[in-house]
Amino acid sequence: MKKDLSNIKKSKYLLDKNQCIGIPTETVYGLAANAYSNQATSKIFFLKNRSKKNPLIVHYFNAKDLERDCKINLDFKKLYKKFCPGPITFVLRLKKESKISKNVTNGKKTLAVRFPNNKLTRKLLSTLKYPLAAPSANISSKLSPVSKQDVFEEFGKKLKFILDGGRSKIGLESTIINLCGKPQVLRLGGIEISKINKILKRKIIYVKKNKKISVPGQNKLHYSPGIPIRLNKKNPKKDEAFILIRKKKISSINYFYLTKNGNLKLAGKNLYKTLRKIKNLKYKSIAVERIPNIGIGQTINDRLKRASIK
Repeated sequence: MKKDLSNIKKSKYLLDKNQCIGIPTETVYGLAANAYSNQATSKIFFLKNRSKKNPLIVHYFNAKDLERDCKINLDFKKLYKKFCPGPITFVLRLKKESKISKNVTNGKKTLAVRFPNNKLTRKLLSTLKYPLAAPSANISSKLSPVSKQDVFEEFGKKLKFILDGGRSKIGLESTIINLCGKPQVLRLGGIEISKINKILKRKIIYVKKNKKISVPGQNKLHYSPGIPIRLNKKNPKKDEAFILIRKKKISSINYFYLTKNGNLKLAGKNLYKTLRKIKNLKYKSIAVERIPNIGIGQTINDRLKRASIK
């Protein structure tokens, strides 16, 4: 406990000095900086080699803090009550008096916000006088990190500190829902659309393609281990890594199992860890067996499809 408090204190000190740090969340680790600071947020784009046209998600402690920056509506209140803190991101209208840096929004009048469910990051947020802009702590288009070690692999000593909150419990990014007007899901994530439908009591549309990047996670190539991926395969090629959803009687050194029994939530949690392991073992390509396209399986397939784009 003393170590955690010491690490939170160190995190706050660096963030107050407009530095970037790595932070844990239940989805993936984030590269965090003061969302009100042009200086701090510009460092995020530089470190990630990220296009300034690609907006950032901003993390808040609670809805009361959010009201400083965004207009809150009834749909938000319903979803916040059910799912927050948790793996859902809301796109809301910015208030004119908001202090959010234009770097974060690419000058837009909307903001993507969420409330992470990691005890250390929540404690950190509660000590700050500003929210945290925090995209995934990786080089843009590459694999998202789900542990402190993953973040270190991405940035090394370029980051002064990584707050260690253990391995991410969900291991997939948040679901993004646009609440400016008619609700639309813009990115599949840790919360299934069916659960959102149930709370809002209507069917929410998933917008698969946008001509312009309006929120994070809409780039075609994304979540990539940097090697070719072949999807929906029954067998691998010679010397190719093979990802399977569940354990099978036949095994091989190049077989990588996401679960023992096909549990899709566990498969999602293990996806990036497995892809990173294969990458570090120097395989030249990856084959993936068919993943059931239901529930979180839809999110897994979305990530694999984006990672496989050439």
